[in-house]
Amino acid sequence: MIHFVGAGPGAPDLISLRGARMIREADVIIYAGSLVNPALLEERKPECVVYDSAYMTLEDVIGVMKVADAAGKDVVRLHTGDQSLYGAIREQMDELIRLGIDYDDTPGISSFCGAAAALQTEYTLPSVSQSVIITRMEGRTPVPEREKLRSMAIHGCSMVVFLSMGLIRDVQKELLAGAYTEETPAAIVYKATWPEEKVFYCTVGTLAETAEKEAIRKTALIVVGDFLQKGYERSKLYDPGFTTEFRDAAR
Repeated sequence: MIHFVGAGPGAPDLISLRGARMIREADVIIYAGSLVNPALLEERKPECVVYDSAYMTLEDVIGVMKVADAAGKDVVRLHTGDQSLYGAIREQMDELIRLGIDYDDTPGISSFCGAAAALQTEYTLPSVSQSVIITRMEGRTPVPEREKLRSMAIHGCSMVVFLSMGLIRDVQKELLAGAYTEETPAAIVYKATWPEEKVFYCTVGTLAETAEKEAIRKTALIVVGDFLQKGYERSKLYDPGFTTEFRDAAR
């Protein structure tokens, strides 16, 4: 059996209970070594065989899975964060379906959630933003034409940009071509939830300058939006003057 498991954003105790159990029980682990905290592997069985997918192709990964499954072994495919975001899991799943190999999928905490925790804030604030765009800058990996960063930036809502630190000047340019201004609040969150976590507050207009000054080139998220400022309206959910299914408004 193949188990796709989300490792969480970095801290070893931010993996799910199910994911941690699967790691402990695995005969084979294939993990994204360039991103997953190796501390997560410390609970594995002594005889567990570990592969670092940073050095592997899709064909290599599937080959290991095929051999292990044929031998009746449990395989954990350990991805960073939540594997449904930029995890390249669909192509693996489709190959397993083609080969008739069973698999399941255990979600993880995404780094964009870890970034919000590091920032000690909320992406969705009444009267400020009720939507979050998760996207990336086009680089060697293309994005659909309708999803270019400039197009996404038109909405002006809360935004988290993945995998784009190496293109920070282009990111800044594209954000400014949308609804954001030089003064729009922004932040760079480096290694959210890791011991090395760092948060750098800035504005869209100083994104590139901040990244270059702090020498942040990878393993960081770019977070943008007015939710980073202080003003917002009180939530209706806990407003004493608001009736809900469970509580009548105060009179």
